[in-house]
This record gives sequence, C-alpha cells and structure tokens, in this order.
Amino acid sequence: MTFESASVPASRTSAGAPQPGGSALHTRKSRRQSSLKNYNKIAALLLTPTGIILIALVIVPIIFLIFTSFTDFNQKSLFTGEFNVKGFEQYATVLSDGSFWAALLRTFIFTAALVLGSMLIGMGVAQMMAKLGTFMRYLVTFVLIFAWAMPNVASSFVWNWLFQPGYGVINWLLTRLHIFGNVSDLAWSNNTSLAFVCIWLLVVWQAVPYIAITLYAATSQLDPSSIEAAQIDGAGPICTYWQIIVPLIFPSILVVAMLSIIWDFNVFNQIWLVSQGGPHGSTSTIGVFTYKKAFINFDIAQGAAISVITVVLLLALTAVYVRNLLKSGEDL
Repeated sequence: MTFESASVPASRTSAGAPQPGGSALHTRKSRRQSSLKNYNKIAALLLTPTGIILIALVIVPIIFLIFTSFTDFNQKSLFTGEFNVKGFEQYATVLSDGSFWAALLRTFIFTAALVLGSMLIGMGVAQMMAKLGTFMRYLVTFVLIFAWAMPNVASSFVWNWLFQPGYGVINWLLTRLHIFGNVSDLAWSNNTSLAFVCIWLLVVWQAVPYIAITLYAATSQLDPSSIEAAQIDGAGPICTYWQIIVPLIFPSILVVAMLSIIWDFNVFNQIWLVSQGGPHGSTSTIGVFTYKKAFINFDIAQGAAISVITVVLLLALTAVYVRNLLKSGEDL
C-alpha cells in the first residue's frame, strides 16, 4: 500500500492556503521593528540630558539675544525689567556707526593674518613631524599638546609678563641683541602695530599645535607610493609637498582653515588681556567692540544687535565652506 499524499512536501500547498515561511518572515519583521523602537527610546532617553543642557545654555540665550536686539534694553532694565520694543532701530544705529565698520574691517584683516600665519606655520610643523624619528616626534607632540592645552587666560598673563616694559624677557633679549637699540622700557600695548604683533604671536602660538597635529595625522595616512613616484620623477621636497601632499590632504586643510577662521574671528580674551582694545580703540576687534558696548557702556540692546550681525556673518562663512565641501564630493 502506498500513500502518495504523505510524500507531498509541506511547501506544496494550495494557492489559497497561508505559507508557513510568510508567517515566520512577518514575525521576524515585527520583532525587528519592535527592537528598533526600543533602541530609539533608549537613544532619546540618553540624549535627553544633553538636549536639556543645550536648550538651557544655548537655544534660550540665543532667543533672548535676538529678542533683546529689538528692544532698548540697558543697565536700568537689568534692575527694573522695563524696556521698550524698538524694532530694527538698534540695527540701523549699528550699521550707521563708523566705529562698528572700522572694528569689523579690523577684525577681517586681523583674522586673515592670524589664519594665514597659523596655517603656514602649522603646515610646516606637520611636515617636520613627518620627517622626525619616533622619540623626537613624541616629544614634539607632547610639547604641542601642552602649549595647546594651556588656558588662554593663563597664557595671556604669561605673555604680558614676557613683553612687560622694564623687566620683560622679550624687551631684555631685544636690548641685548642690539637690533632696535635699548627697548627695555618699551610698552608694546601702547603702540597699535606692536600690540597687534604681540597679540598675533600669542594667538598663533596657541593655534599652531592643533593645526600641526591634525595635518600630521592626515599626512601619515597617505599612500607613500605617490610620494615615491614623484621623487623618482625628480621632484624636490618643496615641489613634492605642494604638488602631491597638499592636494591629497586638502580636505583636512579646508576643515582646519574653516575652524581657524571661526575661532580667530571670535578672539577676545587675548586682545582684552593684552591691550584691552587700546590704544584709543585701535586694536578693538568686533568682539572687544561688542563687549565695550554691552558691558562697559551698558548699551545691552546694541551689543545684542552687533552679536546677531556677527553670528549671521559667521553662518554665511560656514555656508560657503559647506557648499564648497559638497561641490568637491566630500562627506560632511
């Protein structure tokens, strides 16, 4: 006796009957969706403290800053809470102020000098690190990190001591070298050009470590075959660096340059602690100019308007950077 029906596979069922494989697939899909929902809930729970801090310390102050820029908020308002909405009056006052445009132009020029100097020196130090032995490279890296990690307030006070008239180390050294004669009593902060030189040296000294270490890391990841091929073709060290290495690490250079622009545009501590924007406001960049308006003259609303304009300018610069990055096909 044969039982043909028993030899029929389970998968050969009628068209209208449900297939067991489809039920298992639906179950796995439901479990996957349930797990994804659980992960989303956990991620949201973990991000909640960060979100609260961002809202309290970033978003709310920005909203208050924008609102304040449309009022006549001043020192009296801090105690009484009384103010009037003035619309775009503060912006019109700021944009018609010649000292604002002078500070803005001064900021652009000084930022360009800072970025150019720190980038060139940082690129040079990064290339030097690529040529050093292991021990010296670790030693240079440690020194760079130590200089970069020093708080800018502390380093600014050290800088003031170095350039102090009467007993400053720099003045003493220049006097002993007989390059500019006796400059032991020279007050750098009382001269516009010398004050800018002093501040430039301080900011560049603090910026070079980050740039150098970042670009060295990018250089160390390059395929050495490209460099070897250029050297076989007779390219010298300078030609190899500018025509081979720089194009290959250009995305990293672009990122570091954009960050440097943002940081140097907002430099405040170093300028304020070295020269306080003097003499006669000649070293006041937009950050110092805003601080004086808001917290010395207590024209808080006008200071808020200047801050909003500064944020818009930096957002425009960032937009240009992101646009170029997308054009080049790089990932954000």
